[in-house]
Order: sequence, then C-alpha cells, then structure tokens
Amino acid sequence: MFSKETYIHRRTRLKKEVGNGILLFLGNAESSMNYADNTYPYRQDSTFLYFFGSDYAGLSAVLDVEENKDIIFGDELTLDDIVWMGTQPSIREKSERVGITEIRPVAQLEEYLKKAISQGRKIHYLPPYRGEHILRLFELLRIPPDQQAKGSSVDFIRAVVNQRNYKSAEEIEQIEEAVTISANMHIKAMQMIRPGMKESEVAAAVTEIALRDEGNLSFPVIATVHGQTLHNHYHGHIAQEGQMFLLDAGAENRMHYAGDLSSTFPVGKRFTERQKEIYNIALHAHQTAVAALQPGLMFKDIHLKTAATLAEGLKAIGLMKGDPQEAAQAGAHALFFPCGLGHMMGLDVHDMENLGEVWVGYDGQPKSTLFGLKSLRLGRKLEPGFVLTIEPGIYFIPELIDRWKAEKRFTEFICYEAVEKYKDFGGLRNEEDYLITPEGKRRLGKYVPTTVEEVEAMRS
Repeated sequence: MFSKETYIHRRTRLKKEVGNGILLFLGNAESSMNYADNTYPYRQDSTFLYFFGSDYAGLSAVLDVEENKDIIFGDELTLDDIVWMGTQPSIREKSERVGITEIRPVAQLEEYLKKAISQGRKIHYLPPYRGEHILRLFELLRIPPDQQAKGSSVDFIRAVVNQRNYKSAEEIEQIEEAVTISANMHIKAMQMIRPGMKESEVAAAVTEIALRDEGNLSFPVIATVHGQTLHNHYHGHIAQEGQMFLLDAGAENRMHYAGDLSSTFPVGKRFTERQKEIYNIALHAHQTAVAALQPGLMFKDIHLKTAATLAEGLKAIGLMKGDPQEAAQAGAHALFFPCGLGHMMGLDVHDMENLGEVWVGYDGQPKSTLFGLKSLRLGRKLEPGFVLTIEPGIYFIPELIDRWKAEKRFTEFICYEAVEKYKDFGGLRNEEDYLITPEGKRRLGKYVPTTVEEVEAMRS
C-alpha cells in the first residue's frame, strides 16, 4: 500500500475531473470455482485498488462530488469468518490507512444511491466485467444487464484512464519489481529446458518463482513448443531436440503491479540455421521498435514501422516481395505478424482493458478494422509516464497460410510457394517492458538475454 496522501490525492483529482454526481466503485467479491466454498484466488478490482488501496473482498465505495464525501461500504467479519480466515483489521482500520473515515454497512449503499437519484443526481459507474458486478448494478440501479455497458460513464472512464495511464515514480518502482521477478522466471526457463521435458514442467517452475516472491502470475502462463498459437495455454507436449520453446509469462507483485515478458529459446543447446534466420529478423524488428520509442510519436506508426522491418527481413529470405512499407500499410505482413506490437501495462497486465481499448490505447479515436492492425491495443501518441510492452513476433500459422493462399490474398507481396516450406516452423517472439520518459524510453527490470549468442550461452 502507498501512503495515505497518495490515495487522498488520487480521489481528490478524480472528483475534480469528473465534476459532478456520485462515482460508484464496485470492489470484487470472492468467486466460486466449482462450489461455494472453493473459490478462485482472490484479486481486487484494479481501479478500486488504485483509489482505495483496500485488498479485501466485499467492499464498495462512492465518491460524492457535490458533498465531497469518500465513503466505504462493507460489513465487518463475523466470528465464523474469523474462524476460517483469521484475525484481520477492521474495515475502519483498513479505510483509515487510505484517508477514509466514513464507513457504512453494505446494506446502506442502495439507499444512498436511491436518495441521490431522487434528487436528480447522476450515478457514474464503470463498465462491468464480472458477473457479480452485473448483478450488483441491477440490484442497486435497476439497469438491465444488456444495457449496463452502454450506460457506463464515459466521463468516469476517461478520468480514470487519465490518471492510471501516467505512472508515478512509486508505481514505476513497483512495476520494475514485478518485471524483475518476471525476468527471473524467463532466465530459469532458459536454463532448465531439455529435450524430453514436459511443457508443464517449465510452466510449474516459472509459476513457483512468481509465488515464491509473495506475488502471483499476472496472467496464465504460455509455455509451448507450438509458438504459432499466440495464446497457447496447453502444456501437454514433450519438448524435442530441434524445436524452439516460447515462454510468455509475467509476475504480479505484492502490490498487484504486473510484469509481462516473452522469450524464445532452443530446446537443445543451439538454434538451427533456419531458426536463427527467422529469429534474427524478429529481433531486428524488436530493436527497431525500441529505438523508435519516444514521447510525441504515435505508437501506431511505430507498429507499422516494425511491420515494414519484418517484411523487409522476410523479403530478404524470399518469403515476401514488393515494397515492404506498402506491404505493411496494406496488411500483408499480418500473415506472419497478426497481432499488435504492444499494450499498456500497470495494475493490469493489459492495463485497464476492462475500461475499453478505445480510451486507454486510442484516446477515444476509433481502432482499425484491418486484420492484424485491429489487434493493436495501443495506437495513441506516446507520453512520459506510459508503461508499455514491445513484442513483435513471427508466426507461421498453417490454417491462416492455407486460407490466404486459397483466397489469393496479397499475392503481390507474399511468396506462397516459399512460405509453404515453413508451415512446420512454429512461431517466436521476444517481449520487453518500457517506460516512456521525457528524454525517450527506459527498459524496466532485469535484462533477459535476447541475441542468439546470449540465448545459446544460457543453454550451455
């Protein structure tokens, strides 16, 4: 938890920016996994954490702009709760740590909101993303579930985004800790992988590191020899000599700030010559993207520059043809790079994705509908304080190759006869986390080997 003054300042700024009405925050409750008492690991809502710092289940809060009140609604633990959960601070004690002195029972929240509505006051709420939030909004405000997303407050969303997008020094310190833990996860995987090892063994080892440092995973581990599947959470394959292993894994630290890194390395001690060739093309594109990072540039333009760099490298080995920049603008590169260059990161690994990419990543501007480019989560102008990922990759997806070839798509840019020979290649990417500074950028956390020589040295 940060200092009390940090949370008071955040809430004061938010009330001022929204300017009117009641700002409603729904904290997360426990969520059952397969029966009521067997719950998923608890995780507080990130926006609730940001403004109230309370990492406890069953809380809600309001910021009353006109009356300048900050109120936490929650019920104290019963003796039965204490038997199962142990002694904990009271809600009042938890709330006073973040500068809130007005505490009310959960049952009073509905009456508080009803009174405000009867006075013609606006209730601002954020888009719900969990089932219990949808039910709670229906109970409190009588808004049907299918109308809740449409009725969420754009003023509230934008005010939250305009604070959380810009990371303070104390937040950067927390993110850097999470990234360093994440780096240790990747270094461990690089060192341990051997032919005959199960993917699940690697997934288990890196998960242990995240938990050992008193945190958790920031997202489910991707640990696979089939890197062409972008979000491959299946861990049932046996790693074989001659294959590459792709790990996409990150830690969430005790304060719930995220790290997000990817690495690709040989299962054996060395990359094959063909793997080196593709790996170096992707690495050059990665380095090109990093070199371009600076405030004032549109991230979408850096994405397209990176895509053109990939196309240029693939052209050099006969997989593409024509003008690389034209290929990137048309979207032909997306056969090999169908995703985005990066995304915002903070209390969420895809920061504030529940509030809408159009606000977080595009500052209200519409996203592209073009295949590949539509998956770019961040396209806006970069500003100091942004924390983001850089993660270009090259993927050979047989089903996508077959579809595009049959449809004769981008035949002016893609050499399908040559691409056919790579359908068994798989996929690869490296990913790092960067802070945009007034002068340019700074890589966060401990360094993970990225060059062929550095990676192979880890495998010796």
